[in-house]
Amino acid sequence: MPSAAPAGSTASTAADAVNPGAIQALKDMGAFLQSLKRYHVSTELTGEVVLADGQKLQHSAHADIDVQRPNRLRARMFSARNEREIYFNGKLATVFLPAQNYYSSVEFGGSVDELVTKMKERYDIEIPLSDLFLWGTAAAPLDKIDSAMNAGQDFIGNDLCNHFAFRQGDYDWQIWITADGRPLPRKLVIINRADEARPQSVHLINWNVSPGFNDAVFTFAPPKGATKVELHELEAK
Repeated sequence: MPSAAPAGSTASTAADAVNPGAIQALKDMGAFLQSLKRYHVSTELTGEVVLADGQKLQHSAHADIDVQRPNRLRARMFSARNEREIYFNGKLATVFLPAQNYYSSVEFGGSVDELVTKMKERYDIEIPLSDLFLWGTAAAPLDKIDSAMNAGQDFIGNDLCNHFAFRQGDYDWQIWITADGRPLPRKLVIINRADEARPQSVHLINWNVSPGFNDAVFTFAPPKGATKVELHELEAK
């Protein structure tokens, strides 16, 4: 019979599973993202829906986001199934549904990072690539990562990227970060291990860190015939 493992071996194994270099790469990426004052980012998303019999169906969507820190954002998300736009000019946050020609506005005076969190918490409205706004802040989930590894390098488009893989609760996720001195995330893959079918989502991410937009793009102008509706907060649990 093998001898019992020494006390503390489980914690030691868990600690060994977290590569410090991979964690540092996330910190460096977060610090760089927070340093960007104006940028445009777009993503092509491929996701999976699992049917009752286990068959997987792929779906795709696109998102464009303009950001001017500390408190300006415009996001547009669209697919063949739906479309949504979000505007934030530092005072007012507006959600617009073009197909229905409905919009809702709420007063908000926080930062872009705070907006991303509050829209999810209060209204269950998720801004695309919302995790990118957390990196480099106190809300970054570094203490929740169970394992982290450096998986080598790959090209994403023409960019040579460092590839890192993480396990965090019920999710495995991978990120490809440019290796040219500007640590920008170029690809993100998330796998849900809580589902036996292991559905995954894949984001291909493109950046413009010298965009040409002006402040006017962050203020919503209702189109002709648009109807204003109330945005209800989620009920407290």
